[in-house]
Amino acid sequence: MVKIIGVDADSLAARAGIRAGDYLISIDGHDIRDVLDYRFFLAEKKIRLLIHRDADLFDVEIRKRMYDDIGLSFETPLMDQKHRCENKCIFCFIDQLPGGMRPSLYFKDDDSRLSFLHGNYITLTNLRQHDVDRIIEMHISPVNISIHTTNPELRVKMMHNRRAGEVLGYIRQLADAGISLRGQIVLCRGINDGEELTRTLTDLTSYYPALDSVSVVPAGLTGHREGLYPLEPFTPEECAEVIGQVDRFGEECLSRFGERIFYCSDEFYLRAGIPIPPYEYWGDFSQIENGVGMIASMGYEFDAALEALTDEEKALPRRISVATGEAAFDFISGLVVKAKQVCYNMECTVYCVENRFFGGLVTVAGLLTGKDLAEQLVGKPLGEELLLPRTTLRAEGDLFLCGMTPEQLSSILNVRLRFSENDGAAFLDALLGEGGDVRGTPGCR
Repeated sequence: MVKIIGVDADSLAARAGIRAGDYLISIDGHDIRDVLDYRFFLAEKKIRLLIHRDADLFDVEIRKRMYDDIGLSFETPLMDQKHRCENKCIFCFIDQLPGGMRPSLYFKDDDSRLSFLHGNYITLTNLRQHDVDRIIEMHISPVNISIHTTNPELRVKMMHNRRAGEVLGYIRQLADAGISLRGQIVLCRGINDGEELTRTLTDLTSYYPALDSVSVVPAGLTGHREGLYPLEPFTPEECAEVIGQVDRFGEECLSRFGERIFYCSDEFYLRAGIPIPPYEYWGDFSQIENGVGMIASMGYEFDAALEALTDEEKALPRRISVATGEAAFDFISGLVVKAKQVCYNMECTVYCVENRFFGGLVTVAGLLTGKDLAEQLVGKPLGEELLLPRTTLRAEGDLFLCGMTPEQLSSILNVRLRFSENDGAAFLDALLGEGGDVRGTPGCR
């Protein structure tokens, strides 16, 4: 039973007499527990809803086109509470956050519904057999799985959860049922690398074609690991070894299946000092949100958009700046050089901002905070606008991780901010002042 908090005006639900404050009990006799039940059973052309209002229960019948919405809204997007993670992973990033941040940032979710709706990765330890059966019945795809190792005993050790090993069996059930799967391996030096990584990649190959891609990413280590499991970063030489190991499996899969399947994240290449493989290497970029192939994709999109510029766009006068993290600095600087060669009235300076807030080996632009940006850019020539990655803000677009607002940063730096998506064409648009989310007041430098 879920509470209805809103009914769209003139919607099918409104015309059927459903009101805000009513409770939805079931659709066609199926109990509604969350958004997956709701969307799945709503998909028919004719549906019968059981509604609870005050002391009354009554049926409402609605005829519609298949998959059409009926105009109801609920208290939460999931129509339920998020499922909290039951693990205590030795590499958990949330355990490494500094104190004093927004309470919501410390919440660890491990929710299969978020895997389907938003691409979150799940460990499977929150699932029971009836949850797996529901995924299969509803054919929910893809399911993104944080695998880390296929060694049951080692997985229990890494996650500090006694179910972590046994739930690996769910992967076979989902694969055999035709559910699309994507995997992630967070690699920890001296733990699940080396021979253990070879075992994992070998085992995972057997799940193809259901499992169509697996990313291998280094554990993110901040400067706030007091009292946590002792983990050390991979050296540049070790990063190169990991790339070679994963590539050997990728080449074998490419030969056998026509797909590489296994990919290292861009971060491994950057740490190793090895050039990022070309655009064609990365397949369909199914793991791009995991930082896998993002640089190759962005570069390709940028070059294509640059070639398509009109003479008018090339002549636009722009005096701007860009701030990015240490990992992407050389790459972003290279894109700006290309842009300035074509856009002859563009003046642009790229600033590398160190992540002092998180410390450790956190170098990605998406984890930069307003505090670090303010402290390291104040007094610098920033031009009319400062361009920043959209990923530095939370989903609502109103706060940096440190709690500072874009408007506050704009005021401190006395410059207008423009936020761009991690897309090459979008970044070029932002350089030209033609896209992105603009915040704050115009700069006067």
